[in-house]
Parts: sequence; structure tokens; C-alpha cells
Amino acid sequence: MSPGNKSDVFFTKDISVEGLLKIYSHINKGITGKIGIKLHTGEPHGPNLLPIELIKGLQATVPNSTIVECNVLYKSPRYETATHREVIKTNGFDFCPVDIMDEEGDVMLPIPGMKEFLARGKDFTPGTHLTEVAVGKHLLNYDSLLVYTHFKGHIMGGFGGSLKNIGIGIASGHVGKEMVHGKGWPTGSNFLERMVESGKATTEHFKGHITYINVLKNMSVDCDCDAKGAPPKCEDIGILGSTDILAIDKASVDLVYGMPAEKKHDIVERIESRSGLRQLEYMKILGMGNSDYSIVRV
Repeated sequence: MSPGNKSDVFFTKDISVEGLLKIYSHINKGITGKIGIKLHTGEPHGPNLLPIELIKGLQATVPNSTIVECNVLYKSPRYETATHREVIKTNGFDFCPVDIMDEEGDVMLPIPGMKEFLARGKDFTPGTHLTEVAVGKHLLNYDSLLVYTHFKGHIMGGFGGSLKNIGIGIASGHVGKEMVHGKGWPTGSNFLERMVESGKATTEHFKGHITYINVLKNMSVDCDCDAKGAPPKCEDIGILGSTDILAIDKASVDLVYGMPAEKKHDIVERIESRSGLRQLEYMKILGMGNSDYSIVRV
């Protein structure tokens, strides 16, 4: 922790395997045992996917590690495990073991403190928030989690950072993701808050054994779940790493907002038109991290 009780967010402009390894070396203290590397494997031939060499170079240095994913809720070859594995192969992620964690079903993961929190609140409509979430059953097989995230825009969340990677990405494909999205996939604060609540279930489950990397490259307004995502209009920024999920996502957003107006316009418009900053506000309300951070350049 930095002076003044600020969280450390490590940063490099070097978007390479070497840069990634430098970042990871500062944030991997609690990453032990059987390690899951949660990333978004994307739609087939996704136009804005991160270079496969980055994660390949990192995974090779992380002992006893496996890429972990879950199936999806929308119409896609990633809806079913068998065709999802074909996408993983197509996109080049089959260089190491890949565990589709809901292949054998799901398990309910509690969200500690949520029942009491919702009972105290006066502004929560009953049934619109979560006290538990269905996650891929195999999540329970892992001792630690490395959340490796392609930071970019998102059509519903405004932006997709570490929180979105676990809040939606670890929810099981058919049960958990419907709990997070809600029937009919409504947008707005209730959806964003459920996504945060789902993320809290994972951060609490791995408390002390979870860490985060955000790669700010190929930042389209669209997620990698969009097979025809818009081309990025903003420049690549770098790699961030932290053990604090709120600090890393806030630092990522702040760096995007710090770009020249003509470069950040589209992605900022996407964030603000979807009330995406509510992710950060609600993570702070739920005590998921520190919104005060120090950038440590490496």
C-alpha cells in the first residue's frame, strides 16, 4: 500500500511479454497453488483481440496455471461447450489447458454481507439485486485467480475492465449470466449493480489470492463478445496491474479520460451513455477496493 493508504497500481507503456512479466512480478505474491487465468477468449476471429503472444508468454511463467472461461448466454458458438472449444482453438488459446468451468454445471457462490446490506438500504427494489450467483462449478477447483483483462468499451456496461471480466465472465453461461443480466437483458443501474455484486462473490471467494492485469490496447467501443466490433479510434496506452480491483479499473478509466479529446471521444461517449462509471461507484459502496491509488511506473 502506498503512503496515505492509497492502493498501488503498477503501470508500463511497454505492451509486450517483457512488460507484462514486469507488471506481474509486482502483484503475484498471493498467487499460489492451482491457478486459474481468467480471460475473455472472444468470438471467432474477433477483430480486436489482444495478441495471443502476450498471454502465451505470461502463462508459460505461471506454474500450475490453466486458462479458465465459461459459456455465454447469447446466441453464439460459445453457447455450448463443444463449439466453444472450437472457438478457443480458432482464436489460438489452445496452447495450454483451458477449463470451461461450467462444462459440468454450476454452483452457487454467496456474496458475503449482501443480505444485510440490502436490508439496510432504502432504495433497493426487492428482487433486483443478488445475494448469491451461479458460477462455473470448476471454479472451486482453483486456489488462486489471475484476472487478465482486455480493457475496452462494452455495449451494456460502458466499459469492460477487471470487474466485468469476473462479474459476467465467471457467472455460468446459462444460469449465472441470466441472474446478472436479468430476463430480457435490461440495461441501467440494476444491471451494473448486479454485475458488481457478482464480481464481489469472486473477489471474496479468492480473497488474498486474486490479482488483476488490464491491457489497454486495441480499445474499441465494443467488447470482444462482438464478432464485428468497431475498429479502435484511440491509441494504445499500456499495461496496468494491481491487487485492488477498484483501483485498477478506476486507473484504467482515468487514463482513457486523459487522452486527447479526438481520440477518447467515442469510448468516453460509450462509457457515459451506459452510465458505466456506476461500476466504480458501486464497487466503492460494497467495499471492494480503494478509489485512491498511486501509479507506480515499472
